[in-house]
Amino acid sequence: MNPILLIANKEIQESIRNRWVVALTCLLAIFALTLAFLGAAPTGLVKASALAVTVVSLSSLSIFLLPLIGLLLAYDAVVGEAERGTLALLLAYPVARWQVILGKFAGHVSILAFATVVGYGTAGLVVSIVSHSDAAWPSFALMIGSSVLLGAAFVAIGYVISVLAGDRGAGGGLAIGVWLLFVLIFDMMLLGVLVADQGRMITAGMVNWALLLNPADAYRLLNLAGTSDVRMFSGMSGLAQQVHFGVTSLLFVMALWVVVPLSTAVALFARREI
Repeated sequence: MNPILLIANKEIQESIRNRWVVALTCLLAIFALTLAFLGAAPTGLVKASALAVTVVSLSSLSIFLLPLIGLLLAYDAVVGEAERGTLALLLAYPVARWQVILGKFAGHVSILAFATVVGYGTAGLVVSIVSHSDAAWPSFALMIGSSVLLGAAFVAIGYVISVLAGDRGAGGGLAIGVWLLFVLIFDMMLLGVLVADQGRMITAGMVNWALLLNPADAYRLLNLAGTSDVRMFSGMSGLAQQVHFGVTSLLFVMALWVVVPLSTAVALFARREI
């Protein structure tokens, strides 16, 4: 069997034994169902699409939760095995270092994808049944697919942290710092710059490009402002008029946020001393 598939299967089996798969799936399903029913409760009064409102609720949840899950899955993938001594044993087999990274990545993303599809899909199916048919399934499917991409991007970033970290403690600290940077600090800094500038130098186009420097913001633009049946409920209709990136472009940007950090992790791991 291909070494990448063998390593991916190893990661999946270990996660099953450690109850990671069950825990993640249940966690996402519980949060998704809770937010779906709380967010969709008033939709009958305002004739809103229950599933579209659910997309808004789950997208907001994903921006905070999936990056953290991705980083926690990946931050000790290399440094943890190095501390336990299993990494040197693994590399003693006829397997290339890039295959180790790609195999671990495939395993972790498979776990995250399964939990996301089952957890969010359950919530979407229940809401659709309760609300008696809904036309927002394409937007919901886009949200699930991009959620997997968002998680994969932070898994890849987690590998960069794991390769660079000297020990698991440092890796965990860096992972939390990176999560805070992308999920909270980046937008606060951007808002501060815009307030200080008062529209003198920074244009709307510059803001659009700046948002793409954060995978969480690219995800937010895609799911809360990218489709017409969702943006009216997300409060981002005004922003959508200023954003000049289509769904395809935003998906491409999110894919780059997976490929670039993963390639960086592969390159750094090739030079790491074991």
